Amino acid sequence: MLIGIDGSRAFIKNRTGIEEYSYQVIDGLKKYLQNEQVVLYVREWQEAVMQNQQFDVPENWKIKTIKFPRFWTQLGLSLEMFLHPVDVLFVPAHTVPLIHPKNTVVTIHGLEYEFCPKAYSWWDRVYMRCSIKNSCSWASKIISVSENTKKDLMELYKVSENKIKVIYEGYDSQQSTVNSHQKKENLFMKDDRSRMTDDEFLLFVGRIEERKNIGNIIKAFEILKEKHGIAHKLVLAGKPGHGYQNIKFQISNAKCQGDIFELGFISDEEKWELLRKADCFVFPTLYEGFGIPVLEAQSVGCPVVASNNSSIPEVAKGSALLVDAQSAEDIAENIHKLISDEALKNAIIAKGQENVKRFSWDECANKIAEIIKK
Repeated sequence: MLIGIDGSRAFIKNRTGIEEYSYQVIDGLKKYLQNEQVVLYVREWQEAVMQNQQFDVPENWKIKTIKFPRFWTQLGLSLEMFLHPVDVLFVPAHTVPLIHPKNTVVTIHGLEYEFCPKAYSWWDRVYMRCSIKNSCSWASKIISVSENTKKDLMELYKVSENKIKVIYEGYDSQQSTVNSHQKKENLFMKDDRSRMTDDEFLLFVGRIEERKNIGNIIKAFEILKEKHGIAHKLVLAGKPGHGYQNIKFQISNAKCQGDIFELGFISDEEKWELLRKADCFVFPTLYEGFGIPVLEAQSVGCPVVASNNSSIPEVAKGSALLVDAQSAEDIAENIHKLISDEALKNAIIAKGQENVKRFSWDECANKIAEIIKK
């Protein structure tokens, strides 16, 4: 059996979300498909990234570069499937090529654009809707990253339940345990970052965009300052996304703007240090297909306040304080409850560290390999 894998989203320098999923799953599949004939398709510039990341593949695997700078999937990968067909194609990032084998497996991560339309441009909504509907129709098997996403696919796109298999994502457990009990060298000596590292702070990690509900996080922080007089800083770490200018304007007009720190995109080392030091990880997003940041925070003993919508209750399963994402007051009160009650905080930390045991990239890759080999 000849297996094709779309690696176009896995090999980039700064991975987030779907890119991280693609990388981790493909890395895990090396173990479970090491005796299979596999072709890993990448973009022209990605071979250099793979070399820099020291990403080696088993002897039976072949890396094939597809040289299409635009419409890589629908033109480049489709042409490759036509000229050199495979027995089964695995697409970890929701876009199945127009020309594809009968046995095609695709992962659908979530339908955020349907539930948070204002957080996407008109073109992005149209493209995602068309692309994912076609992928659901063309694929022989759909992997959903949560029961919630499965439900959404069935209700909104009328996908047959028998076609969908729920396989949870994992989290980088090796990274989270490195030096977890040791005081690390301060990594924040640039710009004004050093001003907050020795202070108590609340943390958000993710794209700084409207769908992540940054506006209500800032409003909740203002309530915490005015009503409860907390001394904490608010740290926002991540790349700007849709609606960032509105968020920037809100920060610049906040009374507590001097206590709000934007770090931009951060390295893995910086992320793990921040998670270990934060008093609370704040993640009241408007919709999540899964929610890996919740698990990353819990894995290093950072208590979580997150939204009560989409897949978050399923992933957290009673190990975080869940809030109404639309209510800044509810977000603020639950954060205050957590940081002011040591017994509650310790209980949430303990539940979080137990919760993460349910998830691993190795198990995720193993289950995907089973579907591919059927």
